Amino acid sequence: MDVMPLLLLVAGSAAVAAGARRTPVPAPLLLVAVGLAVSYVPGVPDYTLDPDVVLPLLLPPLLYTSATDSSYLDLRAQLRPVALLSVGYVLFATFVVGWAAYVIVPGLPLTAALVLGAVVAPPDAVAATAVARRVGLPSRITTILQGESLLNDATAITAYKVALAAAVGEGATWAGGIGEFLLAAVGGVGVGLLMMVPIHWLRTHLKEALLQNTLSLLIPFVAYAVAEQVHASGVLAVVVVALYLGHRAWEVDFATRLQEEAVWKMVAFVLESAVFALIGLQLPVVLKGLGEYRGLDAALYAIALFLVVVVTRFVWVYPAAFLPRMFSARIREREDNPTWKGAMTTAWAGMRGVVSLAIAFSIPLTVHGGAPFPQRNIILFLTFTTVIGTLVVQGLSLPPIIRLLKFPGRDPQAETLAEANAQAQASRVAEKRLNALLEDERNALPPPLADRLREVLERRRNAVWERLGATNPVTGETVDDTYRRLSREMISAERSMFVRLRDGRYIDDEMLRTLLRRLDLEEAAAYREAA
Repeated sequence: MDVMPLLLLVAGSAAVAAGARRTPVPAPLLLVAVGLAVSYVPGVPDYTLDPDVVLPLLLPPLLYTSATDSSYLDLRAQLRPVALLSVGYVLFATFVVGWAAYVIVPGLPLTAALVLGAVVAPPDAVAATAVARRVGLPSRITTILQGESLLNDATAITAYKVALAAAVGEGATWAGGIGEFLLAAVGGVGVGLLMMVPIHWLRTHLKEALLQNTLSLLIPFVAYAVAEQVHASGVLAVVVVALYLGHRAWEVDFATRLQEEAVWKMVAFVLESAVFALIGLQLPVVLKGLGEYRGLDAALYAIALFLVVVVTRFVWVYPAAFLPRMFSARIREREDNPTWKGAMTTAWAGMRGVVSLAIAFSIPLTVHGGAPFPQRNIILFLTFTTVIGTLVVQGLSLPPIIRLLKFPGRDPQAETLAEANAQAQASRVAEKRLNALLEDERNALPPPLADRLREVLERRRNAVWERLGATNPVTGETVDDTYRRLSREMISAERSMFVRLRDGRYIDDEMLRTLLRRLDLEEAAAYREAA
């Protein structure tokens, strides 16, 4: 097996994603553009998107990282709009886009057109999250978009299976399709509910951070595989497990949380970068077998379908946002007004991604009886152009549109005040607990050590309030900023001295690693406070 193409993909996409941070262009869009350009460079390997790799090996960890970073409480509060988008919109788009493709593309059977509709129906989880993070959307809109992108793949994959069964001649029925959808949805949620508690118990009872992180890396793949084995939705199983584990992450050992955060950030960065680069690299594969649809006709079909996909989302989002509020007083009382700005942003944030391409590439070459699958190549082409079109047009225009809409920004002063009040309450509880523990003779400490514990507590209590205070007129730093900077400078001086002692053979490398790890943990704590 030649691993060089894989190494080139990972290294190249990581370099482009890192470079994108120094440009105003979001990393996903730059990666797709570079992938498109590189795909025709002589000597570049063929990177054919394999659905047997993307769906079971790339999708689960990407969903897992996105779900663990989401808020279970916020998603539960926005469950109705999330469900309308992740289920209602995907099914609506499947039928509308499928029918439009049937009308637009000559010779495309209705069943094959519905397959195409299901393929391009779900907005992409990675793209939506990446753009939402970059542009600083209001928290409610971000929650809705994240929730939609976490759950809509399950709906789309199920709709695709039903449409595909009809297209290949398996005699699919409406009743059978509804039954398969319910099995996938209920089964996926059920598998997630059954797995989440035992997995969390394991995470809290394993004593070594290394084992806990190994388990963490396996969780999304195991949840997905188990659900798919019983013909349920692996997507929903992963999301349910991840939301539960993220909600209860505070119960896991601190060393595990520190390592887990670093490990998953690296995994998500590498996978997201490679995924968007792969999208661009598919151009030669998609164009290779177009046949009768080459040229201007294919371009016109692609533009028409892209416009249908964009308009369809607007047609669904605005009524779904406002009609339930018109007819339900309970919804008006429980939910904030979405406003036309929020609906506009939600409707325009419909970027498609690698899941659509992976599903399209999984379309079989033949139907029952051995005949070629009808118009498979034009389906692949239209999927590719829709993905590229939404990423480029909507992805590039979304940030300026959001700035033009002038959403109310976050209030840093109010957020810092809320943080300070929360820290003050926690400190009072901790101080009360410390005094109770010190009264027990088994916990007797010399007064300087007991005072040090109180000083640490006082330091945490004052740190947030100091951010509300005046800044240094020379450096522009708050007292707290200066304290953290000086703390890091002291740690850096200690680290240099430890290295010199090792180089002079006063301590060995094992002791150096122990001392450096202690300093690293202190510096990590200082960095997290600064963040």
